[in-house]
Amino acid sequence: MKAQHPDRALFPGEKQFPIIPGCEHFAGSEKLIQKAFSFQKEKGPVFDITQDCEDGAPEGEEKGHAEMIVRMTNSEDNHYKMAGVRVHDYSSSFWKQDVEILVGGAGEKLAYITIPKPTSADQVEEMIAFIQSVALKAGINREIPIHVLIETHGALYDARRIAMLPWMQVLDFGLMDFVSGHHGAIGLSNMKSPGQFEHQLLRRAKAEVVAAALSAGVVPAHNVTLDLKNYEQTYADALRAKDEFGFLRMWSIYPTQIDAIVSAMKPDMSEVQKGVDILLKAQDADWGPIQHEGELHDRATFRGYWTIVKRARISGIILSEEAVARWFS
Repeated sequence: MKAQHPDRALFPGEKQFPIIPGCEHFAGSEKLIQKAFSFQKEKGPVFDITQDCEDGAPEGEEKGHAEMIVRMTNSEDNHYKMAGVRVHDYSSSFWKQDVEILVGGAGEKLAYITIPKPTSADQVEEMIAFIQSVALKAGINREIPIHVLIETHGALYDARRIAMLPWMQVLDFGLMDFVSGHHGAIGLSNMKSPGQFEHQLLRRAKAEVVAAALSAGVVPAHNVTLDLKNYEQTYADALRAKDEFGFLRMWSIYPTQIDAIVSAMKPDMSEVQKGVDILLKAQDADWGPIQHEGELHDRATFRGYWTIVKRARISGIILSEEAVARWFS
């Protein structure tokens, strides 16, 4: 009898942690979205694209901008179906129009919907309920993953409630608006490194966002690096966000940043290889406890290593032929 696939054997009836790319690249205009699709074709499915209605739509052209994003999402250029969208925030008169156009026109293909600048969990809950109602009316049966930007005092206070809402996939930390919301108590220089990682109010906020996300089984995503063309700075920021705070994803706002973030957010190769070896043995043992290099491993460690191996795969790390044949073919 063939041993069960890890997804079925290790998570019976349980919610699995989302396995999504460690990089999310923002693009506002049609030209930049088109370029992002071309980068994706070149680099492979190692990053998502966020098409931006909030900051990307020129004033007075909000409807046309949303319709353009529908067209781009449905186009053949969206080869990997890894393009989401950021809608206007709750205080805007355009967010419902965004949802109606985007979900009605491209709800089957949108990778996710990002909600910016909420000040409470109640606002997010209302927006998700509206997205669900539009999806239902459009005959869309899938759950559309929801990402929420934590960038206000109220959202940070409600971060755990927000993370527990339906369809949630990602909590994003929005550094610039969060700093601005402190009315000078956090100097604007702390929008860059090293201050963004060392100011105590920012350390607290980042840690709380990560804890809220992980406790609810959603992905914590880190803010942008403002030094657009500096690969080394972006890489260092992404690595520090991952290693010190536990972020598993980071925003890119310039092409140079994509490779830096993808590279920094990859799982450690030694852990990946060890995970593959352990999981192959475990599957052969029908997922019972095993010994590996003098260590005992059971379903608890199997789950952890399976998450690492899946993250490695989506990061572009090449796995052994046997691992691919067993789990990904």
